[in-house]
Amino acid sequence: MVDIAYLGLGVMGAPMARHLAAAGHNVTVYNRTRARAEAWVAAHGGALADTPAQAAAGKAVVISCVGRDSDLEEVTLGPDGAFAAMAAGALFVDHTTVSAAIARRLAAEGEARGLLVIDAPVSGGQAGAENGALSIMCGGTDPAMDAARPVIDAYAARIVHVGAAGAGQTTKMVNQIAIAGVLGGLSEALRFAQAADLDLDRVFEAVSGGAAQSWQMVNRWKTMGEDSFDFGFAIDWMRKDLGLALDEAKGNGALLPVTALVDQFYAEVQALGGGRQDTSALVRRIVRRDRG
Repeated sequence: MVDIAYLGLGVMGAPMARHLAAAGHNVTVYNRTRARAEAWVAAHGGALADTPAQAAAGKAVVISCVGRDSDLEEVTLGPDGAFAAMAAGALFVDHTTVSAAIARRLAAEGEARGLLVIDAPVSGGQAGAENGALSIMCGGTDPAMDAARPVIDAYAARIVHVGAAGAGQTTKMVNQIAIAGVLGGLSEALRFAQAADLDLDRVFEAVSGGAAQSWQMVNRWKTMGEDSFDFGFAIDWMRKDLGLALDEAKGNGALLPVTALVDQFYAEVQALGGGRQDTSALVRRIVRRDRG
């Protein structure tokens, strides 16, 4: 049993914190919107803190899952941030998808304070968090990983230590780049099938067992065909993530023409009012052409 502070109780953070409590850990939670933290404690027990520093004081492990670089900086290094309250030897794990630059900065700040720091963005979406089946890509030192693995295993199906600080975040960028390309192709394939007046269920049966198969096809082909997008990972957040990848590419020299194009396609869907819809709503930007 470990004393843990969890900072951020959004659609990903809340179920991850729940799995920690279910595993028998003592969990203290902080959320910027206090009502959400109060509801979590009422449902799952544990304790409520008014600030990140209060949550982190005396804890062996502090975990965060917030929104953007600025949010992460606030809960760690801000006036009431967790780092100032953490004792030497404590572990900090961040599950937010942010820039590699802030991940490296936090690792350096943590090292100066004697902390163990891991950047550990996740893949698997809300369903993966709810089911405790996330894939977690980690950057940091070997001692930090040794400390983190038995804790984050409570909500992970796969944990991979990719490399040094920042490697978790750049690996998440790889993940999002790949998803963007797949969804671009899948959207065109679906609209092509509809224009050809094909039975979408039979098309799926025919192609999903071969080289065209992907997680997106298996999980989103049917719902895309039904114009159902009220679940999963929102386009607003995907554009944030693709922006991080495109910025990182400017520094490392990688060429991302498809990613840049799909990012602009997502901007078109945002303009249609689809920013909070699942990323599979990319198909909305392609006009449906049915025979008839």
